[in-house]
Amino acid sequence: METGSVTTPFGRRPMTLGMLASQVMAGEIKPGQSVDKWKLFRALCEARPLLGIGDRALAVLNALLSFYPKNELAQGNGLIVFPSNIQLSLRTHGMAEQTVRRHLAALVEAGLLLRKDSPNGKRYVRRDRAGEVDEAFGFSLAPLLARAEEIEQLAASVMAERLHVQRLRERITLCRRDIAKLIEAAVEEDIPGDWQGLYSEFRDLIGGLPRSPTTAQLELLLDELTGLRTNILNQLEIQIKSTKQRGNADYIERHTQNSKPESTSELEPSFEMKQGATAEPDTDRGSVTAAKGRGERGHPFPQKEEEQSRRPGVRNDGGGLKSFPLGLVLQACPEILAYGPDGAIRNWRDLMAAAVIVRSMLGVSPSAYEEAANVMGPENAATVMACILERGGHINSAGGYLRGLTRRSEKGEFAIGPMLMALVRANAPAGRKVG
Repeated sequence: METGSVTTPFGRRPMTLGMLASQVMAGEIKPGQSVDKWKLFRALCEARPLLGIGDRALAVLNALLSFYPKNELAQGNGLIVFPSNIQLSLRTHGMAEQTVRRHLAALVEAGLLLRKDSPNGKRYVRRDRAGEVDEAFGFSLAPLLARAEEIEQLAASVMAERLHVQRLRERITLCRRDIAKLIEAAVEEDIPGDWQGLYSEFRDLIGGLPRSPTTAQLELLLDELTGLRTNILNQLEIQIKSTKQRGNADYIERHTQNSKPESTSELEPSFEMKQGATAEPDTDRGSVTAAKGRGERGHPFPQKEEEQSRRPGVRNDGGGLKSFPLGLVLQACPEILAYGPDGAIRNWRDLMAAAVIVRSMLGVSPSAYEEAANVMGPENAATVMACILERGGHINSAGGYLRGLTRRSEKGEFAIGPMLMALVRANAPAGRKVG
């Protein structure tokens, strides 16, 4: 059984005040106090950074606990374990005996073990006639039992700190995502502002974070990122309010290309007067709706050829679709120039020849292009192919997209003008993205 007396180390190992303090603490175990040894060991593993012990020292302590016969550490069960270094080496999966001795010394220094050395320094047990332990010499686990509450509190603080750091990192990640996407949206929408400067400030904040930041550094970074995000949001909210006041629908107009024929998200604005429609007031909605007429190809009142010819710069092809000047088409779709004869387009014939090359390059079938030419007219079909080439990166299937526009044109629901105007604005020098 445990004698509770103060012991000094064997041999040349010196006695220190730390050892004496550990022995005094071990003698202050509360009566009837007990703790599950494996639960306490898990708490030790959590509190390891605060206790100043390594993972290999914990492996040696785990081996020592395995020699303790009971699951509950208690004074009534005795708190001395006395395995040899050879047995400890086996239970630590072949750790060298010199390494075992070094980590045993580290556990003693950390105040987690006590040495109770025999007169000759050997570890052994002396039993009575009934076979009960009379006295044992080895390592005392009493400090673990005495410090159980302290170890559990340290483990709880380490876990709370880890959770706090995890939440900080999550919030920083969300802030980073918000800032990057808000700046990207502002640039895409051509909103006035020093977005390049804000992005550089954002990158400087992220780049200044060390590989293994402290909690204080993470908190500071989160505060700075939150302030930057608030600044960006304020600028965007001001722009949204001013846009609403101006009522400028063209400014906030953006489109998503879709290759499905049924899709209404095309290159042209989504809110437009349908081809061959007249604007009539809708008393129920308080807006203007497109009312189709009964004319040919959706035109309620077909114009006479001489009236159409009087409109400068605009013609009406056989497909009922308005054609626009070649210069305007090339201004809106400059990429088509590279496919013209000798890298230039001088007339409509050159544009139509370039459109055939582009059709093949984008994977549009000859039947789809022929159908578009029959419905829209050859010049308009070439114009549409130039527009598709200009926005090719936003269109999944050029052939499906062209067929969709052809069907809409047959119904009188498609107009080239808004499509061209959108591309002209996109290619204007003032509309270029910053950075």
